[in-house]
Amino acid sequence: MQRVSKHQQTIMVINPNSNPVVTRGLEAALVPLQFANSPTFAFHTLADGPIGIETQADMESVTMPLRKLVAADTSADAFIIACYSDPGLHVCREASTRPVFGIAEAGVLSALARGDRFGVIAIKQRSIARHMRYLRQMGLTSRLAGERPLEMSVAETATGATTLQRMIEIGRLLRDDDGANVIVMGCAGMARHRRPLEDALGIAVIDPTQAAAVMALGAIAVG
Repeated sequence: MQRVSKHQQTIMVINPNSNPVVTRGLEAALVPLQFANSPTFAFHTLADGPIGIETQADMESVTMPLRKLVAADTSADAFIIACYSDPGLHVCREASTRPVFGIAEAGVLSALARGDRFGVIAIKQRSIARHMRYLRQMGLTSRLAGERPLEMSVAETATGATTLQRMIEIGRLLRDDDGANVIVMGCAGMARHRRPLEDALGIAVIDPTQAAAVMALGAIAVG
């Protein structure tokens, strides 16, 4: 009797900006979550997106392209929108019956399981107001210790030689001055710095893309 091959489950990780360096960082961050016979991760860079999502206008500009991408896909079992602003999250959920995860939502929810008060490392000061609106919508501002910016672009966080040292400086301020006992990295471009940042700070550091991936793996495993 011929055996019917089992469907290989796939999680599509979408980088909503057009910078392939950020996408490669996402790929590296999810290597530890790739096991034999487990769902695979497929990566997509939104070619029409801005080089980095750093403003509300950048965020709004990718919302409908993301929805179109998710709606047209017929192979992925789950989707991850790998931008800390979670652009298009709700319209993408509306466009598909398959689970869609935003890394900001996943990162914050994971942080709540690791500490009482979380701090966020943002890319720029102007990002913080947008993040705060989102936290208010989630009803979680009371658990936020603080959010502080690197004052770097998305591209700089992904490639800059001084990024890690700056993240350590900001992380110490969040830990020592603001009282955070867990840190969330507030940009997908920071993915490669999670482990050395955690080692330097001595408290838990959440890579939101990894957090979303774990949730996606769990969702399709029981789905």
